[in-house]
Amino acid sequence: MIERLLPADVSCAATRAETVPDGFLFPEEEALIAKSVAKRRNDFATARACARRAMAGLGLPPVAVLRGHRGKPLWPEGIVGSLTHCHGYRAAALAREEDVLALGIDAEPHAPLPEGVRELVTLPAERERIGPQAAEGSGALHWDRVLFSAKESVFKTWYPLTGTELDFLEADLTFSQERSAEGSEGPGGSVAAGGAFAARLLLTDPALPETLYGRWLIEDGIVATSVLVRPDWRAGEGS
Repeated sequence: MIERLLPADVSCAATRAETVPDGFLFPEEEALIAKSVAKRRNDFATARACARRAMAGLGLPPVAVLRGHRGKPLWPEGIVGSLTHCHGYRAAALAREEDVLALGIDAEPHAPLPEGVRELVTLPAERERIGPQAAEGSGALHWDRVLFSAKESVFKTWYPLTGTELDFLEADLTFSQERSAEGSEGPGGSVAAGGAFAARLLLTDPALPETLYGRWLIEDGIVATSVLVRPDWRAGEGS
């Protein structure tokens, strides 16, 4: 799924398997999760297996992917990337800094957010906008979960460049849906839909534009989102 949301110069790898044959860990990665429960270890290992497949797609040798503050993946010099994992889906997306300034990906189960969470992670204006969208023939889509995932992708794009926190309420997102994917039934009866979104940042930083743009896709019970910023983004200001 993720590869369908990003351009060709981004190397993507994903799996729906709970375990993968190439899910080995380097010793320094093992040390990071030595005391973790089995599920956490498995998520960690499968996500890094995807990362190493994505590295191969860029012609890079496999290396350990350690963690910085807030769990930020530490990539080889000259590489930007993002990881995500949820039940039933793990993915990695990597690119060269000369091609991509920053990117973020996220995957979530396509289900409503837990009770009370929607109000914590969405702005009143966002709730007003997604309400009518759900009523216009797209009631099978869980827009609150799509919005949550998109904000996760925004944060993963923002944080590595700025080194500062971005709260869920500091980005105002607007969605569009492709006419060719308006809640159609996918394989197994799952909803298949997709489109684009714009994230207007209410907290700004000179490292990034004030509005970030991304894509979203729902398929086989998974919501996937992505955000990408090019190095020459300033050239498009005011255009």
